[in-house]
Amino acid sequence: MVIVLVLVALAVLAVVAGLHWYVWRRLVRDTTAAPGRARRAGTAVFVVGPVLMVAALVAERSGAPFWLQRTLAWPGFLWMALALYLLLAVVAGEAVRPLLRRLTRRRAARPAPVPVAVPAGTAPAPEPPEAAPEAGPGSGPQDPSRRLFVSRVVGGAAATAAVATVGYGTYGVLRGPRVKRVTVPLAKLPRSAHGFRIAVVSDIHLSPVLGRGFAQRVVDTINATQPDLIAVVGDLVDGSVPDLGPAAAPLAQLSARHGAYFVTGNHEYFSGAGQWVEEVRRLGLRPLENARTELPAFDLAGVNDVQGESEGQGPDFGRALGDRDPARACVLLAHQPVQIHEAVRHGVDLQLSGHTHGGQLWPGSLFAAAANPTVAGLERYGDTQLYVSRGAGAWGPPTRVGAPSDITVVELASRQT
Repeated sequence: MVIVLVLVALAVLAVVAGLHWYVWRRLVRDTTAAPGRARRAGTAVFVVGPVLMVAALVAERSGAPFWLQRTLAWPGFLWMALALYLLLAVVAGEAVRPLLRRLTRRRAARPAPVPVAVPAGTAPAPEPPEAAPEAGPGSGPQDPSRRLFVSRVVGGAAATAAVATVGYGTYGVLRGPRVKRVTVPLAKLPRSAHGFRIAVVSDIHLSPVLGRGFAQRVVDTINATQPDLIAVVGDLVDGSVPDLGPAAAPLAQLSARHGAYFVTGNHEYFSGAGQWVEEVRRLGLRPLENARTELPAFDLAGVNDVQGESEGQGPDFGRALGDRDPARACVLLAHQPVQIHEAVRHGVDLQLSGHTHGGQLWPGSLFAAAANPTVAGLERYGDTQLYVSRGAGAWGPPTRVGAPSDITVVELASRQT
């Protein structure tokens, strides 16, 4: 098993190295006329960037000293996002490159200007050297100056597009999530609870990058919606309580008439789930570990994340839902959308989830759609509805492209008259 993991890791590293070499070739080697200072500087960037990226990943997962994680996280994870969009932009540039080459050949092949008559007694101007005949496709090498020009135009546009995309996507995360509002009708909800508002927040991902200031923005945004209940549906942190406890402290300020509840996500089990369950309880949130509470108008249940199965603490739907009154409406907190099938079997009316980040970095949404029944938004599965939040934070790069972060206020609507 260890040998297989090592071989897979080596294969992944080989692919990453090959893709970096391809982007380096297009953006550095092909845009510099000869080896020199510019090429050396560009090469250094394409060596240091991936090294920092791998180091940041290893430091986070190995529990390295927190100061080291913070030192590596910003440059390493930002390079991860930048490398992705440099690659996509360079690949897109391959379609533009032949068009630019054709355009420059046409400009070079324009007829020479008509000679002007020279007055008598004036020495004629020297004849310019005869231009070499233009090489046709496949008949010889392209003029090096034109090839360099095309490479610089395409490379410059690709680098500009990638930097702008990552910059804007990072700004979108750091400014904090925006509020979405969704109305969900429930057939069993009594009329007295019509308009009950649940603030759903998932995937905050407090980390060496997203710290206390980010947590405070999330808390302030939630409290400003004045919800009746707050649901934190997993992936609160990427690190241990000793490292990130101070960053999570603002959660103690969460305020709702019926309180704040928490269920684990997969990243809690990478970070010490037991410690974090106790920490959020100390901060005033109520963990629902395969448990249920009866609110005046409906049942609120929560199950552990499926990652907990590796520690014998996986989801237990029977324990959370088995003996409830089926005549009452039930809202379930479950981190991953894939848990919807068990929710349907147990007669849940609404499941609230996160986990997908909406794909976080396009085209990640395509992969998220392949792994999850719903990537974002509200969908129905039989008599059960599933709402998936894109999440408030970000894992790895503090960047989102095509998947803006959100906190969702789910307003329950009664169908009873």
